[in-house]
Amino acid sequence: MKKILIINGHPNKESFNLGLSEAYKKGAKESGNEVKEILIGELEFTPNLEFGYQKRTELEPDLLKSWEKIKWAEHIVWVYPVWWGFMPAILKGFLDRLFLPGFAFEYKENSIKWDKLLKGKTAHIINTMDYPTWYYKWFIKEPGTKIIKKMILGFVGIKTIKTTYIGPMKNSSPAFREKWIKKVKTIGLKIK
Repeated sequence: MKKILIINGHPNKESFNLGLSEAYKKGAKESGNEVKEILIGELEFTPNLEFGYQKRTELEPDLLKSWEKIKWAEHIVWVYPVWWGFMPAILKGFLDRLFLPGFAFEYKENSIKWDKLLKGKTAHIINTMDYPTWYYKWFIKEPGTKIIKKMILGFVGIKTIKTTYIGPMKNSSPAFREKWIKKVKTIGLKIK
């Protein structure tokens, strides 16, 4: 049994991404895992890291609850759309506000090196996009995925073990969407 956290990074609570999150959750629970979730669109917080790292901005209650879930999780599933090659701004703001020195990483004194405070956790990234997945993967070379895998999750010690691209969503049929709901549920069923 794993402790799984699903983070839905779509700001619209009624998006297809919510259906994907729900499908993964259902599959993971059916296979005996413990599942918690964070719906970014329901959180109340300021996404701007107003002072950078020079001065700590107090975390809102929703961010503190989210941080407890992140610490609790062994495996984190990130579900969000790719907009302009990257994640929605609200999800980036969530990461800016939470993945802080002393929380997610800690710089070593008098060094350019750092400790990865979330080491040992794994991740699965599920992205929807309006263009063909081959275009994102092979033509523009997965810019947003490289950033989250290497510069964000990898920086704090979270190892991405799987990425799933779903697209094109624009003008997609109900059958296409239903096929992906079933696939994502199956992925959730297989996680152990």
